[in-house]
Amino acid sequence: MSLPPKPPARSGRVSLWRYLQLFRADILSAQPARLYRAWMAEFRTPFFRSYLCNQPDLVDLVLKGRPDDFPKSSRVREGLTPLLGNSVFVTNGEVWKRQRRIIDPAFEGGRLRLIFPAMLEAGQSAVRRLAPLADGTARDIEGEASHVAADVIFRTLFSIPIENEVASAVFNEFRDHQRTQPVVNLAALIPLPAWMPRPHSRRTRRTARAIRDLIRQLTTQRMAQIEAGEAPDDLATKIMTTADPQSGDRFDTEEMVDQVAIFFLAGHETSASALGWAIYLLALYPEWQDKVAAEANAAFGGGAPQFSHMSKLSQTRDVFRETLRLYPPVPMMVREACCPETFRGRDIAPGSQIVLSPWHLHRHERIWDAPDAFDPGRYGTEAGLKCLREAFIPFSAGQRVCPGAGFAMIEGVLLLAMLVRSYRFEAVPERPAMPVAHLTVRGKDGIWLRITPR
Repeated sequence: MSLPPKPPARSGRVSLWRYLQLFRADILSAQPARLYRAWMAEFRTPFFRSYLCNQPDLVDLVLKGRPDDFPKSSRVREGLTPLLGNSVFVTNGEVWKRQRRIIDPAFEGGRLRLIFPAMLEAGQSAVRRLAPLADGTARDIEGEASHVAADVIFRTLFSIPIENEVASAVFNEFRDHQRTQPVVNLAALIPLPAWMPRPHSRRTRRTARAIRDLIRQLTTQRMAQIEAGEAPDDLATKIMTTADPQSGDRFDTEEMVDQVAIFFLAGHETSASALGWAIYLLALYPEWQDKVAAEANAAFGGGAPQFSHMSKLSQTRDVFRETLRLYPPVPMMVREACCPETFRGRDIAPGSQIVLSPWHLHRHERIWDAPDAFDPGRYGTEAGLKCLREAFIPFSAGQRVCPGAGFAMIEGVLLLAMLVRSYRFEAVPERPAMPVAHLTVRGKDGIWLRITPR
């Protein structure tokens, strides 16, 4: 059986300049093939040293054992600041801890049940929206995946559908912003003085400003609704009314704009990536697509999905897990060593970049059986469950695990089940998908499928 698509690894050694060119074009194909077997690899540049760690014990140390000694690298924020400001995605230390104390209660398990109806409405809207497109014509489904993921975010966060004028404007501006945003800003690779302006394009700055202005409009309106006692009980209201249990402070409007920006980036962009690849994998492996459709029909019966049905979608959940393993939306995470370390007998100087790569860890040849194969059934074995515990970090892990991880697993499984229950997706052999890393892992030339009613 053929393997799902995987970008070719870099062949041989290249100059630093060539590596930077390859890296800015696509993080994945810029890396050497040895990273799929190495426990650790060192990269040297004139400006800093970087260590990619695949050994599970080292990954565990950085993310869980001593996370405060390995904060997020300041290089991560260089390209994202115009849009994300000082959001929880880029902050460290006490600022980050305060932000998480306010944000985390909104994503607790009990609240996921409350926002499930909004997810369901977005899924039902997506099923209706695909009906006129289900004529067997080859179509790029990445746009549809982005549309429904954005709809989920707006419905759960602000209780408005994507068709809302402001929500639609944010969605359109964000698509434009993606086209202007390189994978890595030059300042992330070459250290620049703090006073020096960062090399963001005029279009990047314009679209980021437009998105933040629109989010500020929604946030200001919600603040007024809260003060008037008329706010819906959604994620935005929960976050904006939650006080830090230590200081008693709440987010002001500008802080909330920062957080909503990352919710939209993380919650929309990563969910769209995962959903698109999940549908594509089911198109490549129709026997699994039929299993998901049958499971959804059995779980939902003849009615609408309910929150209680989610526990019955075990095969669909395993398909979604396998998608996150093969195509983790965020392929690499960068931390920074705060103090001298010794990893695998090598001295790690303070300031060194510690790279954790879900892309390579999830496909590591010394950890996973058949690492490049699509096999959702692996999670029904003890070996697969062991790998799931020790080498599966699509949402990061430890104290910096994505607060929306539970949200994403319900959303992805629900949408996948609803769409496959209604439609059959077929691959287009003449237009195979090839993953490439931009803000997230997407299809280099889209993800083309034929859709027909089931």
